[in-house]
Amino acid sequence: MNKTYIKDVIERAVWTGLQSFLAIFTVTDLASFEAAIVAGAGALLSVIKSVVATQVGDPDTASTLRKG
Repeated sequence: MNKTYIKDVIERAVWTGLQSFLAIFTVTDLASFEAAIVAGAGALLSVIKSVVATQVGDPDTASTLRKG
C-alpha cells in the first residue's frame, strides 16, 4: 500500500458516505442518526471493496480496473 492508494481509499469512502447520507436523508423519513449509520455502512463497504480491488485490478489503486 502506497500513499496514493491510501488517499484513494479515503476519498472513495468519504464521498460514498456523504452521498449515501444525503440520499437517505433527503429521500426517506429516517432520522439523521439513522441515516448516518446507514451512510457509515456504505463507507465501510467502500473500504472493503477498495481492499478487494487490489487483488482484482491495479494493486496501486482502489479501482477494480486493470492498469493500462
